[in-house]
Amino acid sequence: MFKESDQIEKFEPKVWLSSPTMHGEEFEFLKEAYETNWMSTVGANINEVERLVCKKIGCKYAVGLSAGTAALHMAVKLAGVKPGEKVFCSDMTFSATVNPIVYEGGVPVFIDTEYDTWNMDPEALEKAFELYPDVKVVVIAHLYGTPGKVDELRDICEKHGAVIIEDAAESMGATYKGLQTGTFGKYNAISFNGNKIITGSSGGMLLTDDKEAAEKVRKWSTQSRENAPWYQHEELGYNYRMSNVIAGVVRGQMPHLEEHIAQKKVIYERYKEGLKGLPVRMNPYNEKESEPNFWLSCLILDKEAMCRQVRSECEPLYIPETGKSCPTEILEAIASINAEGRPIWKPMHMQPVYRMNGFVTREGDGRAKTNAYIAGGATGKDGNPLDIGMDIFHRGLCLPSDNKMTEDQQNRIIEVIRKCFE
Repeated sequence: MFKESDQIEKFEPKVWLSSPTMHGEEFEFLKEAYETNWMSTVGANINEVERLVCKKIGCKYAVGLSAGTAALHMAVKLAGVKPGEKVFCSDMTFSATVNPIVYEGGVPVFIDTEYDTWNMDPEALEKAFELYPDVKVVVIAHLYGTPGKVDELRDICEKHGAVIIEDAAESMGATYKGLQTGTFGKYNAISFNGNKIITGSSGGMLLTDDKEAAEKVRKWSTQSRENAPWYQHEELGYNYRMSNVIAGVVRGQMPHLEEHIAQKKVIYERYKEGLKGLPVRMNPYNEKESEPNFWLSCLILDKEAMCRQVRSECEPLYIPETGKSCPTEILEAIASINAEGRPIWKPMHMQPVYRMNGFVTREGDGRAKTNAYIAGGATGKDGNPLDIGMDIFHRGLCLPSDNKMTEDQQNRIIEVIRKCFE
């Protein structure tokens, strides 16, 4: 239990969850865009970044866009999602994974999470196809930079004739069986948002091996202008193209991807070692199959180590208990020394905007199962909670993972976490 008397001197400046790490080359490419007057959505920086990403990821085509969300929207449009059509989607993710489905009038159906990687559960996906056999698009995210069970998910989708859209926004540089994430779907998205492992302050990319699809996205993202001497438009367009200025930042960042991943992995391993002996575990991955990019280090408390914690829509409440803790207490303790942690993504099926959407667990209709779990702590046949995503959200949190954090700073954060269990 963390007490006021346990307070450690605050960090100055603040230790962030994950902030941009700049190196100097970024400014040179920004300067080049300025000096050559290519301040629009065309230019050498965009061309080079698209080339560099294709080379790194192993895809044939990359289209620079204004955000990872824009890339996902274009992917949903390419997949042909029509109004009223259901689309399966990762449940424990950021809303940007899901919202583009709705932009096209689609109806997200959320697939529960599994404990091994905190990603989409293949068993739940198979169950979802039993319930909704007509679904032809599946959006799969890789949470916090850890690849999901790609082979199992892909085999299920192929069996049912469904297209995969891969949301690799958080996992750039992560690999599954030696292959980069961002190559496993027909249409894939990455992000260069300010907190990502490679940043442009904003920006994203649509990745594909389909030349025609890439050309469509280039057209759609520049307001669908036709090849005419005037502004001619024959279909709906979007102002989604990446700026040459933003691309300059990304261009300067790209050579440092492996360096950033190595730094993030050191942070993960230091937490893992420093928290030994506590009733907690780090966010998991399969070492034989995947290598995360370790974008965010997270932990989950053992069930028996949880003090009582409840959350309303916007506020948490917990009752301190000696020898036990909870995510809310740990986050408050970290914040008291001016370091930033965050709750795990709140599952989409728990979000007010999507509460009426379908939700499927490995045992079927997740809505009924979730209600049973809330009412009486019901568990499935394997003894696990019926709603795994909700359980991880309840017991998990994201730790400060900034790769500029010093070893001393991280050790002080670990010390504060340990005090929460005294």
